[in-house]
Amino acid sequence: MAFPEPYYVKTNGLDMAVYEEGPKDGVPVILCHGFPEIAYSWRHQLPALAKAGFRAIAPDQRGYGNTGGPKGPDAIPLYDMKHLTGDLVGLLDALGLKKAIFAGHDWGGFVVWQMPLMHPDRVAGVIGVNTPFIPRGPIDPIEGMRMVFGEDMYIVFFQKYGEAEKLLGADVARSMRFWYRKSSMTLAEFDARPASEKNLAFLKAFQADESTWGGEQLLTKEEFDTYVRAFEKSGYEGGINWYRNFSRNWRQSEGVAEKVNVPGLMISAADDYVLRPSMADGMEQYVPDLEKHVIANCGHWTQSEQPDALNALMVDWLKRRFG
Repeated sequence: MAFPEPYYVKTNGLDMAVYEEGPKDGVPVILCHGFPEIAYSWRHQLPALAKAGFRAIAPDQRGYGNTGGPKGPDAIPLYDMKHLTGDLVGLLDALGLKKAIFAGHDWGGFVVWQMPLMHPDRVAGVIGVNTPFIPRGPIDPIEGMRMVFGEDMYIVFFQKYGEAEKLLGADVARSMRFWYRKSSMTLAEFDARPASEKNLAFLKAFQADESTWGGEQLLTKEEFDTYVRAFEKSGYEGGINWYRNFSRNWRQSEGVAEKVNVPGLMISAADDYVLRPSMADGMEQYVPDLEKHVIANCGHWTQSEQPDALNALMVDWLKRRFG
């Protein structure tokens, strides 16, 4: 499908690639992708939002796609939440925008829920796709994940600099075939599996024979080739560095008031077993003006798996809340 050509803005030390559709005077909606994604993951949402009269803006974020970012072990701190949210503030400044609605999926969701905490004067509203607002926990999150899931859990494994990016980057096409699959089971079926099969050891599964991978391919050839070209260009290091800042973000967030004082929309996917719908339970304590929905028959890749359902929920809420 047609996707806009990028233009570039200077923000926070980056030349950020930005893709846009919709009227320049429309209410701006900035769409933030996750891992391993790029702005193109919003290809079904940009035209839907533009048709509804909104200015839809999707950047390749720090470390990804045509934006790229710094590399090397010394660059890891440059991917913390201060930098990721700062990039979006710089994007607003470059476009001459005072505020925007921020929508985020996966890691992009973590970023957009932090925007109203760290930059409250720049945020009009927040949409979480799969990713809920997660309050600060009592212990270092990596230590918590290590205790619950073990060393092979993908986020824990990602902490080892150089290993995961080498493994995934050796054959980008293979790694894209691994990530972009429709879920092979419902959440209930996943929960019924033995504990040893629920430790989210994705990198071990990736190294197994491809015939053992569950689920069917999600992308068309054109879509698949677009992702492969993007990650052959950027590599995986920048994206994985976002995960390497879990502990740093946790330390830096101490004392930050956890209250989202703008309208929020939470859209969960019924069969996402990493970012499961139950994780949004109790969000109203932190996001008082909150509306919640769950999309049925949908796994992790909501923008691609159920684009029409997602578009309808986003557009309806945006029109009701922002005109």
